[in-house]
Amino acid sequence: MIGSARCLLTALGCVGILVAGCSSGEARQPAPPGAWPPDTDRGDCAVQTQRDVPAAMRDGTVLRADVYRPRSEQPVPVLLMRTQYGKAAAQIQPSRYRTPEWFASHCYLVVVQDVRGLGSSDGVFTEFGNDQHDGYDTVEWAAQLPGANGEVGMYGSSYVGATQWLAATETPPHLRTIVPANTAADYYDGWTYEGGAFRLGFVEPWAMGTIGAEAAQRRGDKATVDELKAAVADTTQWLNYRPYQRFPPLRPDDPEVAPWFFDWIRNPTRTDYWQRWSIRDRYANVQVPVLDIEGWYDAFLAGGVQNFAGMVDRGGSPLAKRNQRLVIGPWDHLGWGRTTSTIAPRLERLGPVADSPINELMLTWFDHFLKGKDNGVAGEPRVDYYLMGANRWKSAPSWPLPRTEWTEYFFTGNGGNGPQGRVGALSAQPNGNGSDRYVYDPATPAPSVGGHSCCGVGSGPQGPFDQTSVEQRSDVLTYTGAPLAADTEVTGPVTVQLWAASTAPDTDFVARLEVVAPDGSAVNLNNGIVRAALRDSLDTPAPLQPGKPYLFTIEIWPTSYQFRAGDRIRVAVSSSDYPQYAPNPNTGEPFGASARTQPATQTIYHDVAHPSSVVLPVIPPGDSGSDRFPLSPGGR
Repeated sequence: MIGSARCLLTALGCVGILVAGCSSGEARQPAPPGAWPPDTDRGDCAVQTQRDVPAAMRDGTVLRADVYRPRSEQPVPVLLMRTQYGKAAAQIQPSRYRTPEWFASHCYLVVVQDVRGLGSSDGVFTEFGNDQHDGYDTVEWAAQLPGANGEVGMYGSSYVGATQWLAATETPPHLRTIVPANTAADYYDGWTYEGGAFRLGFVEPWAMGTIGAEAAQRRGDKATVDELKAAVADTTQWLNYRPYQRFPPLRPDDPEVAPWFFDWIRNPTRTDYWQRWSIRDRYANVQVPVLDIEGWYDAFLAGGVQNFAGMVDRGGSPLAKRNQRLVIGPWDHLGWGRTTSTIAPRLERLGPVADSPINELMLTWFDHFLKGKDNGVAGEPRVDYYLMGANRWKSAPSWPLPRTEWTEYFFTGNGGNGPQGRVGALSAQPNGNGSDRYVYDPATPAPSVGGHSCCGVGSGPQGPFDQTSVEQRSDVLTYTGAPLAADTEVTGPVTVQLWAASTAPDTDFVARLEVVAPDGSAVNLNNGIVRAALRDSLDTPAPLQPGKPYLFTIEIWPTSYQFRAGDRIRVAVSSSDYPQYAPNPNTGEPFGASARTQPATQTIYHDVAHPSSVVLPVIPPGDSGSDRFPLSPGGR
């Protein structure tokens, strides 16, 4: 099939080719200052563009791509993007990648393909389901395109990062490297669910407004497109709809609209349905170097960090293990710094030092792994991270960072609205003084203010915000340390060991790490959640015995922050964070099957037998970092 697709392309010749301005002699209009994408730093190759180039998959389904072909006397490497968001868009906006034609001007043959069942590609779309085999087939097809030298690299963000990992797990022979951004390690844990809780604020709007609507558009279903547009315009109403198994905008009784969404709801544990696509279970299959780009407030940060560490430890070749690089900046899912990004105000104020360097770094990376340039970009694992608070870039050879001092602080005092107010504290030693209680009512959940949801700051809870208003609620407990005597860097994963009991057979516990400034503002650094029935295993639920204390491990997603002298460290505990996560109804009934809820009384213990605590990754003083992103020695 791959060979026949190549023959078809050759037969097409120059039919449908569009010649870019640089190759036709037309005057190129410079982009206004600050506009995205800029039109500077172009390469030496003129570029021709061919639309809707067909590639036949192994089952005969034809997928189509736009091909940006540099004028070169020698065969050149291929850069491949497989996207469900429209090949013409090529993830240029909002303020992410330079244009495919820009990359092609650096003498790469760039291929941007619509995935199966979307855009101009044939077939039926299903999330994740076809991207392993289709990814393999497309890599091998692209390697044989006229003008290609057989070396293929992939790039793209979010689901377009998933298409890279899924292809790489099939080990296509001509794939040499991937550059995924903002993407996960597992499509159950850290994508659709987190700690067993449904990621409501991300999944429903994304399913309605992006993939559901695009699939309907592709099959000519205008009625569904119009209905989904209306639903997205009133997202707040639909986020509050129960039961999820009957979610009206995605038409549960019509198998052509979004059957994959209802599969997600019917699989609320990490079943075989999810495991067949898991990246973290298949690192040994991935034999190529990886440059991974993530953000501290991104929806898939935890998975990106897992992918880096997992590949260093279990990658499928010595080459892959040595050549893993992770970049983490002060970004949410779509806002990568830059003056044209729409991001949380605290991120926007960071300025140009916080801009993503992805395009320049990608080009250096591809030059090394696809063209063989000795530019110092690789050769050992490396983490480049932005230290918030200090607003500096730092580098390390491993994750967690090699000098990490795991520092435990114990909950103490009254974390709730007791007679003496909120005096819950963090102490270096457990002091064995009792417990705190609150009532969690799913009908009135604690609201999300910022966080690591998806996908834009205006459509999902993401980014850093002052939590003071949320923490006035009686169902949110706070435990705060004393003012720090010196600047203290905290970089890495954060774990809360929470001893708790509930009157419900199932419930949730949420933990949030914050920096409390001398002015009293309390800004979220990151958060985590655990569904109580899945406390021991994401595969097999185990209901709670009401009133019995259990130890819950809550993985707060990684962060990097330099607390200033006088700042205080705070952990907030609650049982809801809506709409970032679907509120647990406390009933123990099958997920998404009922609209029924009931209140629960939650008890947080911090006594000698049940020492609740937080473990922080403290980094000793040393490297002060740089106010510029550390591009590799000898880089472009």
